[in-house]
Amino acid sequence: MTTPQYFPIAACAPVSDPDAAPYDKRWLVVDTSGRLLTRNECPALAQITVKISFGYLAIRAPEMLRMDIPLDVIEDDDSLIQQASIGVQQVNVVDEGDLTAAWVSNFLGIACRLVKIHPEAPTVFWPEL
Repeated sequence: MTTPQYFPIAACAPVSDPDAAPYDKRWLVVDTSGRLLTRNECPALAQITVKISFGYLAIRAPEMLRMDIPLDVIEDDDSLIQQASIGVQQVNVVDEGDLTAAWVSNFLGIACRLVKIHPEAPTVFWPEL
């Protein structure tokens, strides 16, 4: 029997914790133009590990301090909504802020941002990650 794997951050390391199921592909890393980064373009994404812990998404990477991101924030500020390109699809997302962007950018060595799929966004059709 195969244990299900979930990817809270698309293209990053998977987790098998069933608590991660509701958060599968809820976050993604985008470049400065808002385009999804994949492992083909940025293999270091696979080194970012995640864990669901006490209401937070805890992200880790080699030689980086842990970053905790709240899981269930109510998205009530429409000024924070942006567009991200996921394959050929444009999807509403919410940026996780400058501190998180600095963490991800420092680890990956490129300017990028961590964004979350807006809870009211339609179903995302994911390309090969």
